[in-house]
Amino acid sequence: MAVREIEPIVLDLERLENLAESGYYNPYSMFDWPDAIEPGMPWMSESLTTLAGTEMWDELTREQQIALTKYEAINFFSLNIHGIRELLNDVVMRIHERTYADVSEFLHHFIGEENEHMWFFAQFCLRYGGRLYPAQPALKADSVEHLSTVARELIVFARILIFEEIVDYYNAHMATDQSLPAIAREINRVHHQDESRHVAFGRMIFTDLLAQVAKRDPNEVPVVAEYLESYLQYSIATLYNPAAYRDAGIPDALALRRRALEHPARIEAHAQVLKRTRKFLSKAGVGRELIK
Repeated sequence: MAVREIEPIVLDLERLENLAESGYYNPYSMFDWPDAIEPGMPWMSESLTTLAGTEMWDELTREQQIALTKYEAINFFSLNIHGIRELLNDVVMRIHERTYADVSEFLHHFIGEENEHMWFFAQFCLRYGGRLYPAQPALKADSVEHLSTVARELIVFARILIFEEIVDYYNAHMATDQSLPAIAREINRVHHQDESRHVAFGRMIFTDLLAQVAKRDPNEVPVVAEYLESYLQYSIATLYNPAAYRDAGIPDALALRRRALEHPARIEAHAQVLKRTRKFLSKAGVGRELIK
């Protein structure tokens, strides 16, 4: 990586570092893992399932609805695991580069916390679901490979930020959903607690790198904006896993996925999930209006 093309990232992270240190917990001893999850309980908030608000949900038997919450919870946690693995690789490759020297201390906290998140998500999936879903095909990045080094660095950290903001939307809701098993609520609560710091950091580093891109070559900004819009749509689509439909006993999984993604109720749900992120991106200058 030609870091000489990027100005040093200088951020005031003292508050976030202090919060990470004062809020440290041992994930390997803090969770009370039950032997099994009580039958009949949803594993994911029903309002967050990919069929919520549609006639397709209403057409399911109650047993299929509960099964769908189970397998979509496993899919959601699997997406977290694969996303964390990807972002850890990106961050580890940069943590001691001179460009990121000022944020290296916080990145050490970040790496430690994300590794622990990956562990407890996997524990839930393997203990109660007996499996993880495989990683889904990555979004192609052909349209941005020609960009400058700093623009490509911006995209790396923008992807991390978008991933974390979408995940946090779900975590925040499920952390307080009393219909869920206690272990599911607790995992979502703990992750939401840590992600609030990670999102704050991600927004700061995104803003710094975007300013550098705009200063060096403003023509790259709309290209970045278009790619990030594609990444938002890609990220939402990964929640619709046909394997989860099949495991829940729902037929015609691929056709169901297409119908669900295009359903007006789901399009509105996507808008709610992405509302906070879109507002931030628009204010920063890379909102969807730049690509219309």
